[in-house]
Amino acid sequence: MNEHDIRFLERSLALARKGAGLASPNPMVGCVIVRDGEIVGEGFHQYDLRDHAEIAALEAAGEKARGATLYVSLEPCNHTGRTGPCTEAIEKAGVARVVVATRDANPNVRGLGMEKLQAAGVKAEIGPADIDLDAKELNEAFFKWAASGKPFVTLKSALTLDGQLALPRQSKGKKREWISSEESRAEVQRMRHASDALLTGIGTILADDPLLTDRTGSPRRRKLLRAILDSQLKLQPKSRIVKTAEKDLLVFTAASLKSAKARKLQSAGAELVRAPARRGQIDLNAVMKELGRREILSVLLEAGPTLNGAALAAQIVDKLFLFYAPKIAGRPTVPFVRGNVSAPQIHTLHYRERDFGGDFAMEAWLRK
Repeated sequence: MNEHDIRFLERSLALARKGAGLASPNPMVGCVIVRDGEIVGEGFHQYDLRDHAEIAALEAAGEKARGATLYVSLEPCNHTGRTGPCTEAIEKAGVARVVVATRDANPNVRGLGMEKLQAAGVKAEIGPADIDLDAKELNEAFFKWAASGKPFVTLKSALTLDGQLALPRQSKGKKREWISSEESRAEVQRMRHASDALLTGIGTILADDPLLTDRTGSPRRRKLLRAILDSQLKLQPKSRIVKTAEKDLLVFTAASLKSAKARKLQSAGAELVRAPARRGQIDLNAVMKELGRREILSVLLEAGPTLNGAALAAQIVDKLFLFYAPKIAGRPTVPFVRGNVSAPQIHTLHYRERDFGGDFAMEAWLRK
């Protein structure tokens, strides 16, 4: 690998990221074709356009693909699904060399694409370890879903330095001030855009009456699914999240779906799903199975202390993304977690800090 290989692999990853909100339930993939040191074709995958990134790049390159090097963020497929095998298209186009950022974790693909290319006389190789890690992280949700049928869950919270989710109200009836900076809140919107679903509890809905929408303005092939855990069906038809429902509101409940309240919510556009519950708490693993069945690959958990604690205890959380603001609540307001939680270990190989304005964020992958 030389510096040119690294540069073009990084370009393939940048192209793949353009698929955020557009590729799911497929992985995000970018592809660059280079001949004599110049890019002759590139593309990224969009689910509704069907073509994989490699096909889009090959079509852009045309005859210039012959003898060229193809850089792709994910191992080319060697099976027939919605489209034919990319390995066959690469071989037919006369590509001389393929450099892959990471192998595909999908059992239908893993290693087979590389083997097929090598057997056809195409020089196929994997990029360096740091690129491999970036590429795996890019599609961590797809890999989790492909292996388990369940979505990848990121628990996001904004906290004060003394560990509170909210600052004290300045006066009765007045809204609490934001904890996090504008830069942090913009990052949350980007996280929502990259997610298939946002999950919260009824406590958050009753307390804040939020919309919980993707407000980036960037295109997405399906709306951000807004999912609520509401065991007793306390959700109000007049709430903003119900009033804005357009086949993007899913309510998990243990209550009857035949009650007048349930029918009113359904008429307003909310989809209600019965979920098993124990001691008033909905079974989170059952929720994950249902979301996975609906081809929800990634879930952003934005909730209060009770659901945060329950999610950690149930070990459905794959990653923490915690924004810390340089503020002190000064007294207990709303803690990060509530309940009996045995916190899993943080995987120290996958841990980093990031700055957003005056805030810093801790991003940590959890070992289960």
